[in-house]
Amino acid sequence: MPENKPAAHCRRARIATALLGVLLLSGVCVAQWQRGFGRGRRPVDRSEYPMWEVDREFRHNVFTFVRIQYDSRDSRGGYGWGRGGSRWGNDYPDSDWNFSYRLQELTSLEVDPDGRVLRLTNPEVFDYPFLYMNGVGRLQFSDTEVVALRRYLLNGGFLMVDDFWGDRELSNIYEQFSRVIPDQHPRELPLSHEIFHLVYRLEEKPQVPSIRHWRAGRSFENHGPGSEDGPHFLGIFDEDGRLTVLLCHNNDIGDGWEREGDDPEYFLQCSEKLSYPMGINIITYAMTH
Repeated sequence: MPENKPAAHCRRARIATALLGVLLLSGVCVAQWQRGFGRGRRPVDRSEYPMWEVDREFRHNVFTFVRIQYDSRDSRGGYGWGRGGSRWGNDYPDSDWNFSYRLQELTSLEVDPDGRVLRLTNPEVFDYPFLYMNGVGRLQFSDTEVVALRRYLLNGGFLMVDDFWGDRELSNIYEQFSRVIPDQHPRELPLSHEIFHLVYRLEEKPQVPSIRHWRAGRSFENHGPGSEDGPHFLGIFDEDGRLTVLLCHNNDIGDGWEREGDDPEYFLQCSEKLSYPMGINIITYAMTH
Protein backbone atom coordinates (compact mmCIF):
# COMPACT_ATOMS: atom_id res chain seq x y z
CA MET A 1 0.00 0.00 0.00
CA PRO A 2 1.45 3.44 -0.87
CA GLU A 3 2.85 5.13 2.23
CA ASN A 4 0.89 8.34 1.61
CA LYS A 5 -2.41 6.48 1.55
CA PRO A 6 -4.17 5.71 4.87
CA ALA A 7 -5.35 2.14 5.38
CA ALA A 8 -9.06 1.69 4.84
CA HIS A 9 -9.60 0.65 8.47
CA CYS A 10 -8.14 3.97 9.68
CA ARG A 11 -10.57 5.96 7.56
CA ARG A 12 -13.41 3.70 8.69
CA ALA A 13 -12.54 4.33 12.34
CA ARG A 14 -12.70 8.10 11.84
CA ILE A 15 -16.06 7.89 10.08
CA ALA A 16 -17.43 5.53 12.72
CA THR A 17 -16.55 8.11 15.35
CA ALA A 18 -18.72 10.59 13.46
CA LEU A 19 -21.55 8.04 13.19
CA LEU A 20 -23.06 8.87 16.57
CA GLY A 21 -26.47 7.42 15.80
CA VAL A 22 -28.90 6.55 13.03
CA LEU A 23 -32.45 7.86 12.69
CA LEU A 24 -35.11 5.19 12.34
CA LEU A 25 -38.05 5.60 10.00
CA SER A 26 -40.64 8.09 11.13
CA GLY A 27 -43.70 9.68 9.58
CA VAL A 28 -41.61 12.70 8.62
CA CYS A 29 -38.96 10.57 6.91
CA VAL A 30 -41.55 8.59 5.00
CA ALA A 31 -43.18 11.78 3.77
CA GLN A 32 -39.81 12.98 2.51
CA TRP A 33 -39.06 9.66 0.86
CA GLN A 34 -42.32 9.72 -1.06
CA ARG A 35 -41.08 12.59 -3.19
CA GLY A 36 -38.96 10.18 -5.20
CA PHE A 37 -35.96 11.20 -7.27
CA GLY A 38 -35.17 10.04 -10.78
CA ARG A 39 -37.41 9.61 -13.78
CA GLY A 40 -36.57 6.27 -15.38
CA ARG A 41 -34.48 5.63 -18.47
CA ARG A 42 -33.57 9.09 -19.76
CA PRO A 43 -30.46 11.27 -19.90
CA VAL A 44 -29.45 11.98 -16.32
CA ASP A 45 -29.86 15.55 -15.14
CA ARG A 46 -27.99 16.15 -11.88
CA SER A 47 -30.33 19.05 -11.07
CA GLU A 48 -33.15 16.55 -10.45
CA TYR A 49 -31.23 15.15 -7.47
CA PRO A 50 -30.59 16.86 -4.15
CA MET A 51 -27.27 18.56 -3.42
CA TRP A 52 -25.98 19.64 -0.03
CA GLU A 53 -22.93 21.13 1.60
CA VAL A 54 -20.75 18.95 3.79
CA ASP A 55 -20.27 20.37 7.27
CA ARG A 56 -16.74 21.76 7.37
CA GLU A 57 -16.26 20.30 10.84
CA PHE A 58 -16.59 16.81 9.32
CA ARG A 59 -14.93 17.42 5.96
CA HIS A 60 -12.17 14.90 6.79
CA ASN A 61 -14.64 12.30 8.05
CA VAL A 62 -17.13 12.37 5.19
CA PHE A 63 -18.53 9.07 3.91
CA THR A 64 -18.12 8.60 0.16
CA PHE A 65 -20.04 6.01 -1.84
CA VAL A 66 -17.43 4.45 -4.15
CA ARG A 67 -18.47 2.35 -7.13
CA ILE A 68 -15.87 0.09 -8.73
CA GLN A 69 -15.40 0.25 -12.49
CA TYR A 70 -14.21 -2.92 -14.18
CA ASP A 71 -13.89 -4.58 -17.59
CA SER A 72 -15.79 -7.77 -18.30
CA ARG A 73 -16.47 -10.35 -20.96
CA ASP A 74 -19.85 -10.86 -22.58
CA SER A 75 -21.32 -14.20 -23.58
CA ARG A 76 -19.46 -14.15 -26.91
CA GLY A 77 -16.07 -13.73 -25.28
CA GLY A 78 -15.70 -10.04 -26.08
CA TYR A 79 -15.97 -7.01 -23.85
CA GLY A 80 -19.42 -5.54 -23.52
CA TRP A 81 -22.48 -4.46 -21.55
CA GLY A 82 -25.32 -6.90 -22.33
CA ARG A 83 -26.88 -9.18 -19.69
CA GLY A 84 -24.45 -11.82 -20.93
CA GLY A 85 -21.68 -9.60 -19.61
CA SER A 86 -21.00 -7.66 -16.47
CA ARG A 87 -21.99 -4.02 -16.28
CA TRP A 88 -20.08 -1.93 -13.80
CA GLY A 89 -22.30 1.10 -14.55
CA ASN A 90 -25.63 -0.68 -14.08
CA ASP A 91 -28.03 1.70 -12.22
CA TYR A 92 -25.37 4.43 -12.28
CA PRO A 93 -25.43 7.33 -11.44
CA ASP A 94 -29.04 7.56 -10.19
CA SER A 95 -28.54 4.74 -7.70
CA ASP A 96 -25.42 6.26 -6.15
CA TRP A 97 -26.86 9.77 -5.91
CA ASN A 98 -30.16 8.64 -4.40
CA PHE A 99 -28.52 6.36 -1.85
CA SER A 100 -25.98 9.02 -0.86
CA TYR A 101 -28.83 11.45 -0.29
CA ARG A 102 -30.80 9.01 1.85
CA LEU A 103 -27.71 8.30 3.95
CA GLN A 104 -27.27 12.04 4.46
CA GLU A 105 -30.98 12.51 5.23
CA LEU A 106 -31.63 9.54 7.52
CA THR A 107 -28.35 8.99 9.37
CA SER A 108 -25.86 11.10 11.26
CA LEU A 109 -23.20 10.48 8.61
CA GLU A 110 -21.77 13.39 6.68
CA VAL A 111 -21.98 12.12 3.10
CA ASP A 112 -20.32 13.27 -0.11
CA PRO A 113 -23.20 14.17 -2.48
CA ASP A 114 -21.42 12.94 -5.61
CA GLY A 115 -19.50 9.79 -4.68
CA ARG A 116 -16.66 8.36 -6.76
CA VAL A 117 -16.03 5.82 -9.49
CA LEU A 118 -12.65 4.09 -9.21
CA ARG A 119 -10.85 1.03 -10.48
CA LEU A 120 -9.47 -1.45 -8.00
CA THR A 121 -5.98 -0.71 -9.26
CA ASN A 122 -6.27 2.98 -8.39
CA PRO A 123 -4.34 3.62 -5.12
CA GLU A 124 -7.11 6.02 -4.08
CA VAL A 125 -9.33 3.06 -3.12
CA PHE A 126 -7.32 2.87 0.10
CA ASP A 127 -8.79 6.23 1.09
CA TYR A 128 -12.29 4.71 1.26
CA PRO A 129 -13.46 1.97 3.65
CA PHE A 130 -16.49 0.96 1.55
CA LEU A 131 -16.64 -0.14 -2.10
CA TYR A 132 -19.62 -1.23 -4.21
CA MET A 133 -19.82 -3.46 -7.30
CA ASN A 134 -22.95 -4.03 -9.39
CA GLY A 135 -24.00 -6.27 -12.28
CA VAL A 136 -21.18 -8.72 -11.70
CA GLY A 137 -22.60 -11.93 -13.17
CA ARG A 138 -19.73 -12.49 -15.59
CA LEU A 139 -17.10 -10.50 -13.77
CA GLN A 140 -13.53 -11.49 -14.59
CA PHE A 141 -10.83 -9.98 -12.36
CA SER A 142 -7.47 -9.30 -13.95
CA ASP A 143 -4.41 -10.51 -12.06
CA THR A 144 -3.60 -6.95 -11.00
CA GLU A 145 -7.16 -6.44 -9.75
CA VAL A 146 -6.92 -9.64 -7.70
CA VAL A 147 -3.77 -8.37 -5.97
CA ALA A 148 -5.20 -4.88 -5.45
CA LEU A 149 -8.50 -6.13 -3.99
CA ARG A 150 -6.73 -8.58 -1.67
CA ARG A 151 -4.54 -5.78 -0.31
CA TYR A 152 -7.55 -3.52 0.12
CA LEU A 153 -9.57 -6.10 2.05
CA LEU A 154 -6.65 -7.15 4.25
CA ASN A 155 -6.08 -3.48 5.10
CA GLY A 156 -9.56 -3.19 6.58
CA GLY A 157 -11.75 -2.45 3.55
CA PHE A 158 -15.30 -3.67 2.94
CA LEU A 159 -16.88 -4.60 -0.40
CA MET A 160 -20.59 -4.97 -1.23
CA VAL A 161 -21.35 -7.03 -4.36
CA ASP A 162 -24.84 -6.61 -5.81
CA ASP A 163 -27.09 -7.73 -8.70
CA PHE A 164 -26.18 -11.25 -9.77
CA TRP A 165 -28.65 -14.08 -10.12
CA GLY A 166 -28.85 -17.83 -10.49
CA ASP A 167 -26.40 -20.69 -10.16
CA ARG A 168 -24.22 -19.81 -13.14
CA GLU A 169 -23.47 -16.27 -12.01
CA LEU A 170 -22.97 -17.39 -8.41
CA SER A 171 -20.48 -20.03 -9.54
CA ASN A 172 -18.52 -17.40 -11.43
CA ILE A 173 -18.44 -15.10 -8.39
CA TYR A 174 -17.20 -17.97 -6.21
CA GLU A 175 -14.45 -18.65 -8.72
CA GLN A 176 -13.36 -15.01 -8.95
CA PHE A 177 -13.26 -14.41 -5.20
CA SER A 178 -11.42 -17.66 -4.59
CA ARG A 179 -8.57 -15.96 -6.43
CA VAL A 180 -8.75 -12.95 -4.11
CA ILE A 181 -8.92 -14.75 -0.73
CA PRO A 182 -8.14 -18.41 -1.54
CA ASP A 183 -8.49 -19.79 1.98
CA GLN A 184 -11.85 -18.21 2.84
CA HIS A 185 -15.05 -19.53 1.29
CA PRO A 186 -18.34 -17.57 1.22
CA ARG A 187 -20.69 -18.46 4.07
CA GLU A 188 -24.43 -17.85 4.18
CA LEU A 189 -25.32 -15.24 6.78
CA PRO A 190 -28.25 -16.33 8.98
CA LEU A 191 -31.16 -13.97 9.49
CA SER A 192 -29.96 -13.62 13.09
CA HIS A 193 -26.77 -11.92 11.87
CA GLU A 194 -26.39 -8.35 13.11
CA ILE A 195 -26.36 -6.92 9.59
CA PHE A 196 -30.10 -7.64 9.27
CA HIS A 197 -30.97 -5.94 12.59
CA LEU A 198 -28.34 -3.30 13.27
CA VAL A 199 -30.49 -0.26 12.42
CA TYR A 200 -33.64 -1.55 10.73
CA ARG A 201 -34.96 -4.88 11.98
CA LEU A 202 -35.73 -6.98 8.92
CA GLU A 203 -38.12 -9.86 9.54
CA GLU A 204 -36.85 -11.76 6.51
CA LYS A 205 -33.96 -11.50 4.12
CA PRO A 206 -34.91 -8.88 1.54
CA GLN A 207 -35.16 -9.65 -2.16
CA VAL A 208 -35.36 -6.76 -4.60
CA PRO A 209 -36.09 -7.39 -8.29
CA SER A 210 -35.55 -4.76 -10.95
CA ILE A 211 -38.55 -2.54 -11.57
CA ARG A 212 -39.08 -4.23 -14.95
CA HIS A 213 -39.43 -7.68 -13.37
CA TRP A 214 -41.49 -6.28 -10.49
CA ARG A 215 -43.94 -4.75 -12.97
CA ALA A 216 -44.24 -8.18 -14.60
CA GLY A 217 -45.41 -9.55 -11.25
CA ARG A 218 -42.18 -11.34 -10.29
CA SER A 219 -40.30 -11.07 -7.02
CA PHE A 220 -37.09 -12.26 -8.68
CA GLU A 221 -35.21 -11.89 -11.95
CA ASN A 222 -35.02 -15.07 -14.01
CA HIS A 223 -31.45 -15.44 -15.23
CA GLY A 224 -31.28 -19.21 -15.31
CA PRO A 225 -31.55 -22.08 -12.80
CA GLY A 226 -31.30 -21.00 -9.19
CA SER A 227 -32.71 -17.52 -9.79
CA GLU A 228 -35.96 -18.52 -8.09
CA ASP A 229 -34.27 -19.97 -4.98
CA GLY A 230 -34.70 -16.83 -2.90
CA PRO A 231 -32.18 -14.25 -1.70
CA HIS A 232 -28.78 -15.21 -0.34
CA PHE A 233 -26.42 -12.99 1.59
CA LEU A 234 -23.01 -14.60 1.66
CA GLY A 235 -20.06 -13.32 3.63
CA ILE A 236 -16.34 -13.71 3.01
CA PHE A 237 -14.35 -13.31 6.22
CA ASP A 238 -10.68 -12.68 6.88
CA GLU A 239 -8.59 -14.90 9.14
CA ASP A 240 -9.61 -12.80 12.15
CA GLY A 241 -13.31 -13.39 11.47
CA ARG A 242 -14.03 -9.88 10.12
CA LEU A 243 -16.64 -9.70 7.37
CA THR A 244 -14.81 -8.24 4.36
CA VAL A 245 -17.12 -9.00 1.41
CA LEU A 246 -20.92 -9.17 1.32
CA LEU A 247 -22.33 -11.00 -1.70
CA CYS A 248 -25.99 -10.07 -2.33
CA HIS A 249 -27.10 -12.99 -4.52
CA ASN A 250 -30.50 -13.10 -6.24
CA ASN A 251 -30.92 -9.41 -5.51
CA ASP A 252 -30.85 -6.04 -7.25
CA ILE A 253 -30.75 -3.80 -4.20
CA GLY A 254 -29.32 -0.95 -6.27
CA ASP A 255 -32.41 -0.84 -8.49
CA GLY A 256 -34.47 0.05 -5.43
CA TRP A 257 -32.17 3.06 -4.98
CA GLU A 258 -32.04 4.00 -8.65
CA ARG A 259 -35.73 3.72 -9.53
CA GLU A 260 -37.33 5.13 -6.38
CA GLY A 261 -38.98 7.94 -8.33
CA ASP A 262 -40.39 5.82 -11.17
CA ASP A 263 -43.38 4.16 -9.54
CA PRO A 264 -45.02 4.96 -6.17
CA GLU A 265 -45.78 1.28 -5.47
CA TYR A 266 -42.27 0.13 -6.37
CA PHE A 267 -40.96 2.82 -4.04
CA LEU A 268 -43.20 1.67 -1.18
CA GLN A 269 -42.70 -2.07 -1.66
CA CYS A 270 -39.05 -2.22 -2.71
CA SER A 271 -37.18 1.03 -2.10
CA GLU A 272 -38.64 2.03 1.28
CA LYS A 273 -39.18 -1.42 2.79
CA LEU A 274 -36.15 -3.27 1.43
CA SER A 275 -33.41 -1.47 -0.48
CA TYR A 276 -32.84 1.52 1.77
CA PRO A 277 -33.14 -0.29 5.12
CA MET A 278 -30.77 -3.03 3.95
CA GLY A 279 -28.35 -0.52 2.44
CA ILE A 280 -28.24 1.58 5.60
CA ASN A 281 -27.73 -1.55 7.70
CA ILE A 282 -24.81 -2.59 5.49
CA ILE A 283 -23.12 0.82 5.59
CA THR A 284 -23.56 1.11 9.36
CA TYR A 285 -22.14 -2.39 9.84
CA ALA A 286 -19.19 -1.73 7.55
CA MET A 287 -18.33 1.51 9.33
CA THR A 288 -18.57 0.15 12.88
CA HIS A 289 -16.95 -3.28 12.66
